[in-house]
Amino acid sequence: MKKVVVGMSGGVDSSVAAYLLKKQGYDVIGVTMQIWQDEDVCTMEENGGCCGLSAVDDARRVSEVLDIPYYVMNFKKEFKENVMDYFVSEYLQARTPNPCIACNRYVKWESLLTRSIGIGADYIATGHYARIVKLPNGRYTIKKSVTLAKDQTYALYNLTQHQLAHTLMPVGEYSKDAIREMADEAKLPVANKPDSQEICFVANNDYAGFIEEYIKDNDISKLVPNLTKERPVGLTPGNFVTPDGRVIGKHKGLIHYTVGQRKGLNLAMGHPVFVLKLKPETNEVVIGNSDEVFSNILYANRLNFMAIEDLEGEMEVEAKIRYSHKGAKAKIKKIADDEIICVFDEPQRAITPGQAVVFYQDDLLVGGGTII
Repeated sequence: MKKVVVGMSGGVDSSVAAYLLKKQGYDVIGVTMQIWQDEDVCTMEENGGCCGLSAVDDARRVSEVLDIPYYVMNFKKEFKENVMDYFVSEYLQARTPNPCIACNRYVKWESLLTRSIGIGADYIATGHYARIVKLPNGRYTIKKSVTLAKDQTYALYNLTQHQLAHTLMPVGEYSKDAIREMADEAKLPVANKPDSQEICFVANNDYAGFIEEYIKDNDISKLVPNLTKERPVGLTPGNFVTPDGRVIGKHKGLIHYTVGQRKGLNLAMGHPVFVLKLKPETNEVVIGNSDEVFSNILYANRLNFMAIEDLEGEMEVEAKIRYSHKGAKAKIKKIADDEIICVFDEPQRAITPGQAVVFYQDDLLVGGGTII
């Protein structure tokens, strides 16, 4: 009997993943990853997201109903180094990070998989809405889920071939309604639990407040070269400027802004204006009109390919530039060992440095990278 460790967040999706795998005959072990740092109990309860105290309670109750062993594994160190440090350092360098992608690659997969194999497991499994397939060329890739409204493949583009070969994602074959129905039929106590939306370690979506507190307790010079505690550029007020350099106001610090942002600028221009670019070298936020937010070219590095071993020549793809983006037709081509140019057929709104760009052909994930 194959043994699988299911990462249980206390939500309905991962709970049903464990239920489905047990029905399929796997030897199932439930695990919740302890990632919270040294917060008080109330903070952990409120902001623990997929791995907080309530997640542990719910996952334990589900495991009792399913009659499977359940453990809490400590991943505090891995989460701080690979997710929280990364999140803060990216914002301090005027980029908009995606911490869930980093968490997936380095914590939910790399760390959990290593530890699971160490205890004799053959696979890990999650409740993601995605499907893993093995292609005729022998490579593993991810296929979009049956229900595109819940598809989570964008946040999984960075997984390795080894990780994919040892992963099961049973939820990707079903709609959300079907998952809740199965949870109800199996009498799982989380059948009607609402989905978690916000970033688990940032209270009330206050990114700037979190970063301000974080740098008080951490040596950020280790996170970002040439930065010191004295007041890094990302936190220092500076000028709002037009594309031609004209100063039109004062901003609060680059960490408060992202490309495409309209709200919270407090600029009386007589018409809507948007953030076009963040310039850490001069501590400026470039402001422009709505049509100036669009571009048809992006560059990306930190590449990871799934369906192919490497990109050769030019490839036509559908490219997604953020989680909520529907995707758009584009052509990609390598211009350096770890850099591609992506040219869209039509201009796209708010291409944002630090976010992922993910490439598809039909329903299959080709690969992706980080927008620079």
